[in-house]
Amino acid sequence: MPRVIGIDIPDSKRLEVSLTYIYGVGRKLSNDIIDKLGLNRNMRANKLTEEDIARLNAILQSQYVVEGDLRRQVQNNIKRLISIHSYRGMRHRLGLPVRGQRTRTNARTRKGKRKTVANKKK
Repeated sequence: MPRVIGIDIPDSKRLEVSLTYIYGVGRKLSNDIIDKLGLNRNMRANKLTEEDIARLNAILQSQYVVEGDLRRQVQNNIKRLISIHSYRGMRHRLGLPVRGQRTRTNARTRKGKRKTVANKKK
């Protein structure tokens, strides 16, 4: 398995799909990176040479925010929302859906133990 920026990407899949195993890299970004490096997107990841892997590492670290940095950035954004007591921050703190989903049904198995949303009328 080739290691790209500390992540083992599957070697039996096409390069286009293998790169999406890196947090923050989707299909479009994967294709853009492959085009920049001049690689074949249909080749398998195990066919990558050490030089190709080094170039992949360099381009991902220099031009894109991926993996640890991206996770840290997302967590800092959530902490900021919580600290300024915004509506979204309160929903995060309570472990309830943040983006307007219903809570009358569903959203019960979201994070951790059950949270009471409304009393059930008898």
